[in-house]
Amino acid sequence: MTDQGHPAAAANFEPRVPEGDDRERLVCRDCGFVHYQNPKIVVGSVAGHEGRILLCRRAILPRRGFWTLPAGYLEQQEAAEAGARREAWEEARAELEIERLLAVYSIPRISQVQLIYRARLLTPAIAAGPESLEVGLFDWAEIPWEELAFPSVHWALEHYRQVVGRGDFAPFANPPGEWGESAGRSGSEL
Repeated sequence: MTDQGHPAAAANFEPRVPEGDDRERLVCRDCGFVHYQNPKIVVGSVAGHEGRILLCRRAILPRRGFWTLPAGYLEQQEAAEAGARREAWEEARAELEIERLLAVYSIPRISQVQLIYRARLLTPAIAAGPESLEVGLFDWAEIPWEELAFPSVHWALEHYRQVVGRGDFAPFANPPGEWGESAGRSGSEL
């Protein structure tokens, strides 16, 4: 791949609007193959245990040193729920049971769709994985609100609190007026 994720120059791609399309894409000059660049899917969870919530202090950029939920990019050929469980293990050595989809957040400014699950820790045994400086289980009043890494972490925690103990809820979406266009923020969401 060359700059900005474009196919190698040897592949002979050029930016143009393919026939029948309405936007510019990378198209092979030789065969007409269209190289689609689509949004990334992030999977994660708000995982609880005895009234406390799992948070991870990021060891990686962006927002190194800030707290987040265990979450990251979905892998190829991976089910979304399996990805959320994998991310919890990678970041916090946490084993969890996915209960249900909590929210679907759209972050168009960084081309992300986030699937956040409500989950239950199977055991309180957690430890920092390679992408975390530290991990912890927090009571609601102890959550480091001013040190949360991303707006969607705030949203997910608030949405989780609204449905604690409930099984009859529809997945949440971005709060009204929130489309990932946070002023003063730079870098990617997760």
